[in-house]
Formats: sequence, C-alpha cells, structure tokens
Amino acid sequence: MFGRFKVGILGTGRMAELMAMTLKSMRSVTCYAVASRTKESADSFASKLGIKKAYGSYKELLKDPKVELVYIATPHSEHFNNVKMALLAGKNVLCEKAFMLNEKQAELVFNYAEEKGIFISEAMWTRFHPMRKKLQEILDSGVIGEPSMLTASLGYNVASKDRITKPELGGGALLDLGVYTLNFASMVFGNDVDDIISVCTYNDEGMDMNDSITLKYKDGRMAVLNASALSMSDRSGVIYGSKGYIIVDNINNIEGISVYDENHNEVAYHKRHRQKTGYEYEVDACIKAIQQKLTECSEMPHSESLMMLKFMDFIRKRNDITFPGEWNGIDEIDEDEFYDEAEEDDFE
Repeated sequence: MFGRFKVGILGTGRMAELMAMTLKSMRSVTCYAVASRTKESADSFASKLGIKKAYGSYKELLKDPKVELVYIATPHSEHFNNVKMALLAGKNVLCEKAFMLNEKQAELVFNYAEEKGIFISEAMWTRFHPMRKKLQEILDSGVIGEPSMLTASLGYNVASKDRITKPELGGGALLDLGVYTLNFASMVFGNDVDDIISVCTYNDEGMDMNDSITLKYKDGRMAVLNASALSMSDRSGVIYGSKGYIIVDNINNIEGISVYDENHNEVAYHKRHRQKTGYEYEVDACIKAIQQKLTECSEMPHSESLMMLKFMDFIRKRNDITFPGEWNGIDEIDEDEFYDEAEEDDFE
C-alpha cells in the first residue's frame, strides 16, 4: 500500500462497491477509506471489501489528511452538498453522473474548484474508455462517408428503484439513463445543437420513465435518443453516413463496433480489449490530472458536464420535471459551511 494513491468513497451503495472492486484491482491506487451516514454501514462495507478505514460520517473521512481523491457515489440529489463539502475540505473530487441536478449547481462548484485549484470531474465513464477513441478513429477515417444521423437507446427495468421513482432523490430516466445517450451523441456530433424536441411518460410522482429525445444540429445533422426505466433495450448506437453505417454494441460500455458499407456488408469489426471493470480508466485519468496539478480531465472537461446538464435542464423544463429543493444554496459557497452545517443523509 506504501506509495499508492489513496481514494476515499462517500456512500456504500452499488456504485460504491463497483468502484471499490475497481480500485482493489489496480496497482497504483488503493481504496483507503469509506464513509457512510452510519458507522455500522461503513464497517460492513469496509470489512467486505478490505478497506482500511471506515467512517460513520462524511466529514470524518474528509478530515483525513491521507485521502487524496474522494469518489462520490450518493444519489443525484446529494451530489451538490457532498461535492461542496469535499471541496471545502480541499479534497479532489470524482463525482458520479448525473453530476448535479442542474447546470447552476455544477457551475457553482466548478467555479469554486477552479478558483481554489482543486481537481473535480464527473465520473461519466464512457468518456474515458479506449473504445471512445477507437470510434473517433473510425469516423475520422471516412469509411462511412459523412455522418448525418445517429440513434441511441439505453433501457433497463429499474422502475422500482427509489433513485428512479423519487423526486427528492433526483429521480427519473433522464438523469440516470438518458444522460448516457446524450453523452454518446455529444461524443459523435458535438454540442452545436439548434433545437431539442422531447416527450416522456411519467410515474405517479411525476418522474419520467420513458424519454424520447431528438437533437437537431445547426449543420442539419440529427440524433434520435431513447431512454427507458421500464424496459430493457439493446443499448445500441447507430451512426448513419453517406457511404455506410456503424453499429455500436452497448453505448454504456462499448463491447464492439461493427462497420458496414453501403451494401450492408460488414467490412470491419473492432472488439473491446479486456478490462477490469471499465471504471479504471476514469481513475487513471483523474490521478494523472491531479499529479499535473490540473482542475479537470481532458476526457470530461467541465464545459462538457455543463453542456449535458444544460440540455437536461431544457428537456426537464419542456416536460415539467422538477426536483424539490434543487435551487437551494446555489448563490455562493460559504467557506464556513464545512464546519457549521449538519451532514445530509445519503439515502443509502
């Protein structure tokens, strides 16, 4: 463990466990500490995953001088307060997607981090994967000609999960699943969007369960995106060009990329290389950026996180999707807040 980069995890849910397993498989980094809102939960998690330190509150972990990077794996609704708390403690931050509930929250924490020289990134893992670069190489080669349209879908039957059903947790399919389709479109076509058309269906609490989103770009290209918290989808992305098309198998963690010509013949197939969990790439990128004294990762710069949230804010407004309390405390960051405020529940 000597000399290895030390990561602390806030939260003990599914994503926290996946990250702890990832860190355990890496040589240059260790999962040094975990924090929950109860000591019992933290102790159980630490014992199960072989973590050295277990804290019964987030602030205890954030006060540990040995923690070099904090990974935040709490519900969307808690990201803003948890990130603020970590930044006020001077900790570098990797926060799960969706990064915040809205663009204003993200803008505030990014501005503070940049002002103080603290690293922070959204853990949008697809942006860090090597297959993202491979997809871009294929597009740049011109093998399918000029791309003009794409489709992408991501759906899982998760409608019974509290993080999906509850407005107070920042629920709905958009922030949990639609964010992946939006990021896929952004990685392929960029963000020069002229209009967004969206419709959705709702649960009894007003959270979106099915989302259909169409992006119209200023150069005439289009992206048609679907996200569902009710149904399983094929998770595919298809990019249509003037001389052929590309089918991406699993936009959530690209497993393979098939290239077809104008006669529908498969002319190339690119298989994903072996990976640990797929989360190791974002951890590596964060460590490199921190060591270079940067405040963001080139793979997922702050500007991209802000743009994705801007799109989702627009979509939510169009579909009248609101979260209670999401506009609270976004005027400024009070540097006394870390010492004065009671810790928020993480709803684990």
